[in-house]
Amino acid sequence: MIGLKIGGVPEHFNLPWRMAIEEGLFKKQGIQLHWSDMGGGTGQMIRGLENKSLDVAVLLTEGITRAILQGLNAKIIQVYVTTPLSWGVHVPYHSDIETMDQLEDQTFAISREGSGSHLMSYVAANRENWNPERLKFKVVGDVYGGLWALENNEAQAFLWEKYTTFPFTEQQKCRYIDEVVTPWPCFVIAVRNDVYEEHKEDLKKMCEIVGKKAKELKANENTVDLISWRYNLRQGQVEKWLNETEWNYTGIEYPLAFEKTVSSLVKLSLLEKEEAENWREKLF
Repeated sequence: MIGLKIGGVPEHFNLPWRMAIEEGLFKKQGIQLHWSDMGGGTGQMIRGLENKSLDVAVLLTEGITRAILQGLNAKIIQVYVTTPLSWGVHVPYHSDIETMDQLEDQTFAISREGSGSHLMSYVAANRENWNPERLKFKVVGDVYGGLWALENNEAQAFLWEKYTTFPFTEQQKCRYIDEVVTPWPCFVIAVRNDVYEEHKEDLKKMCEIVGKKAKELKANENTVDLISWRYNLRQGQVEKWLNETEWNYTGIEYPLAFEKTVSSLVKLSLLEKEEAENWREKLF
């Protein structure tokens, strides 16, 4: 029996992992998986891989791609969610901000440097033709820190997955005004290089188990009820999200998606051209 420490966001995307652990599917294959909820998102998981408190992480494509190409000792072993992520653009509930153009030169709340909320602010700036050098950030740790920053006018905008934040918009903790969609598959599974070298076959089995469980959940008519109950989301919202979301059920590879990710990061000046050289050899 091998033990692996894995981290992921405490969100509906990761239900296949939670169910497979609860049903003992990894244990049956000789894998003891210790799951940690990472409320701080991709930035927190990158730190975890760096300091070896995590062996494996399920995190955002753009964040881990950038981290590896800037020297993180890890590799991507599989795309996990093949569809894009819809990032809601949230503003203080009582502010007079109604449109994206009002956010130019304002402060964006981000969970950590290098996180999705950080990198996607640059994607938003590029879409709106803002000067990226004028973007300002307030590091807030997690979604609750982001809501606090909006409420206390420490930040005027906060990007987070729109279905996760929907209950907060209902509670009038923030207001959704727009969205930014990732132009690539949103989540990948990454592992430290030393762990990969030692446990290649076990990691392959791990990916197969979670892909199979995701396929079961996608096909199960009770999944909407289950997600709604476990993640405190409205059934109508869950239904929409489930229709928009596909996991990587069969372990298919998506090399072109990473080409797009890397070229976007270079274009946004989030990666140097030299760092992006030979990216295939570095990432996989």
